[in-house]
Amino acid sequence: MVRIVKWVAAAAALGALVLIGVAMALQQWLRTDGFRARVEAQASAALGVPLKLGRLSVDLWPLPAVAAEDVRLLTRPPLTVGRIEARPSWLPLVGGRLEIATLIVRKAALPETAIAFVGAAMQKKDKPSARGSPKQPEKTESGSTSLIPRRAVLDQVTWIDAKGTRMTVNAEVGLDDDGLLDEASFEIVQGRFVGTKGAIERKGSQWPIRVDIGGGHITGNVQLQGGKTPGVQLLVGQLSTEKVEISALTAPGKPLTGKLQALTTLRAEFRDAGQLADVLKTETRFTVRNAVLQNIDLQKAVQTVGLSRGGTTQLDVLAGTVNTQGKTVHLTNLVATSGMLSANGSVSIAANKALSGRVVVDLSGGTGAMGVPLVVGGTTDDPSVTLTRGAMVGAALGTLIVPGAGTAAGASAGDRIGDSLKGLFGGK
Repeated sequence: MVRIVKWVAAAAALGALVLIGVAMALQQWLRTDGFRARVEAQASAALGVPLKLGRLSVDLWPLPAVAAEDVRLLTRPPLTVGRIEARPSWLPLVGGRLEIATLIVRKAALPETAIAFVGAAMQKKDKPSARGSPKQPEKTESGSTSLIPRRAVLDQVTWIDAKGTRMTVNAEVGLDDDGLLDEASFEIVQGRFVGTKGAIERKGSQWPIRVDIGGGHITGNVQLQGGKTPGVQLLVGQLSTEKVEISALTAPGKPLTGKLQALTTLRAEFRDAGQLADVLKTETRFTVRNAVLQNIDLQKAVQTVGLSRGGTTQLDVLAGTVNTQGKTVHLTNLVATSGMLSANGSVSIAANKALSGRVVVDLSGGTGAMGVPLVVGGTTDDPSVTLTRGAMVGAALGTLIVPGAGTAAGASAGDRIGDSLKGLFGGK
């Protein structure tokens, strides 16, 4: 028995030495300039963007893996990754099929403009030529390749938006056997939304969600169903927002502060998961308590007939409905109240954060300013309110028609006159 144990130990030691020897040989081969140049050329052709690699290596500890360091996609600005590490699934590999069990990305900088450039380059490259359809991926006789990892780890990965705003995240994502999300977690460690963290874990066909942000939390559940059309999937869900400081959601401009309570429903029909961001529709009914609207003083805007800019507006309650699709946002049924001031209206936010809409403001307390219409413009970071064109025309007439009530009251009465004249003077 002792002799058998010695033979097994000797065989294991010999196997380990062979594995180490093979790894060392591979290490030397991967580090040659010729091999690195071939990898760079093939990857550049596949991505449609020049790629440069630093060091390539085969690691045995803590787990066997192939790694690339100092990766640079030569976009403008460049997309950089400190280290990419791929750990294969060994059982499929024995059968001739390459599967990535774990993909680890460390210290990456991902500019939004660079991602968009790569996407456009790949789409252009994959378009059908005039002589036929795109070339299909080749399959080997021994098996196939799956480059979608079962588990992904992001360590200090920084997203940089088109304006240069940075957000660094640590995250882990795992897929189930059917290729759907099994579990995920994230924490934002630097930049925009710092301190936010969340988790999602699959339970059957549902995914419960919790996100801690702005001193409160967002909880809910999303569900994936089969659509009415073959090949189409339906994503539905409901989220509840409790006691979240709304400026944590609107950073860095912080045009609005206050505690947010909201109920959101979401729905998306899609064939490809890549379509989700564009086809996802949401509806949110919200209330903000003790709100402060930055860069707009509605009371002064009314009293000065829309000529005043800047300032703040303090509100006891701000409520309404938000509908979104993609990057477009519509705020409807807006109601705001605070002391002598009340307002209602609707506002749209375009993908470039431009504002457009109309708000009607009432002031009590002897001013006589009832139903003064203001056009909302500017951007979320620099909003503005002015009189509608019809009200501008009617304001001077309204001052004469309603003497003693002041310019603001004249604008209110003048708006009704302006409505009848807007076809003549143009505008809203």
